[in-house]
Amino acid sequence: MSANTSNEIADGRHDFDFLAGTWRVHHRKSADMADPDCADWVEFEGVQWMRQTLGGLGNVDNLRVETMPNGRSFEGMSVRLYDVEAGLWRIWWASTGAPGRLDPPVSGRWNGKHGVFHGDDVVQGKQVSVRFEWTVLDADTACWEQAFSFDDGRTWVHNWRMSFTRIAD
Repeated sequence: MSANTSNEIADGRHDFDFLAGTWRVHHRKSADMADPDCADWVEFEGVQWMRQTLGGLGNVDNLRVETMPNGRSFEGMSVRLYDVEAGLWRIWWASTGAPGRLDPPVSGRWNGKHGVFHGDDVVQGKQVSVRFEWTVLDADTACWEQAFSFDDGRTWVHNWRMSFTRIAD
């Protein structure tokens, strides 16, 4: 994702470099992500920061929402690690919505300014396939979308979109 310099390794470890810094995040989320027929959406604002670690082979972010539509605050975090041999990123998620739980990872890779990552999880007792899609629009805006499949990937239901606007590097 980042523009390669002559001394930068171009094996994929820099794909998430664009996300380093602090971001304002607008959320549009299904009111019930475990219901593929839910037509109700909630919208709210948050702030996220990301920092790199392990020489670019990993990064950690923290998302904070001061007031959700239900009046509560919310905090989440991602851990991303790059597997050089496989050429894959793996992404784990944890949040105050499920204290003490680290979700199973999604894994995938980038193709230009678009990254697609897949995994499996159980949400409210339902087995789901999970897809994350990242799109970098420019140096200061990006989009992340999540979709679930309740039928082994035949159809996908989008249930969360985050629109990122950079606040600071």
